[in-house]
Amino acid sequence: MLGKLMPRDEVLYGADFIQDEVSYNLIHLITESTQNVGLKSLDGRMILAQSPRGNAWLWLAREVTDEERQDLLQELVRELGEAALPGVTGEPDVAEQFARIYADAHNVACRHHMTMECYHAPIVKRPLHVEGAIRLAAPEDTQQVARFLVGFSEDAYGVRANAASQVVAAERLIKQGGLYVWIAGDQTVSMANIAHRSPRHGRINAVYTPRNERKKGYASALVAELGLVLRQDGLVPMLYADQANPDSNRVYRKIGFNRCGTIRDFKFVNHE
Repeated sequence: MLGKLMPRDEVLYGADFIQDEVSYNLIHLITESTQNVGLKSLDGRMILAQSPRGNAWLWLAREVTDEERQDLLQELVRELGEAALPGVTGEPDVAEQFARIYADAHNVACRHHMTMECYHAPIVKRPLHVEGAIRLAAPEDTQQVARFLVGFSEDAYGVRANAASQVVAAERLIKQGGLYVWIAGDQTVSMANIAHRSPRHGRINAVYTPRNERKKGYASALVAELGLVLRQDGLVPMLYADQANPDSNRVYRKIGFNRCGTIRDFKFVNHE
């Protein structure tokens, strides 16, 4: 039998979840929304959390046996009933096993979409001799941020866009107050965002430097500064990095981010 996962649910503060918390940090954000779908096993060893139209995030405690895992995942699929999930994200073996059970039950196919490395930085290393300085993004940066979002969308997701289509997203990021830019000379050369603060971590995302400004240390310096901001707030900075992008993974490791898990995305699609 499964129960509803509540905001600030006690299972999110248990030792089992905390040891995997960096990898599953997004679950904290999902549970803050009243529109989320959240389920948990009554013994606190399984969580599923989904925001509207987003992938379901699935966590199982490490000590769950293979046999128990099969039973729990089948129970979860039964509990979800006819709910249509766009995909699932979790530890690779767990996510794939759930994806296959769900796909069979709903007569859809599952496709691997992305594998992400999970990083945290208990100690942040500021790079030396990088030109420029950090600045909080302001409304006058909207057009530049929109252009950066176009590049980020193409690099991260392979989705082509134009700057006009990203203006609303740029305005929203700036208004939320977590977006920072790096200024070198009189040019805005990089951006990064503090997307969310959970009880023990601060998540950084939307890290982007245009191609003609790369290899100059701007992203390293900017992410390091955001990490130091979070450390001053008593939080450990964390982020997700696409496994298929070795350059970004290398950047994060150089400034003190340690890999502490791997997460895999699967998408559900209709049979061709």
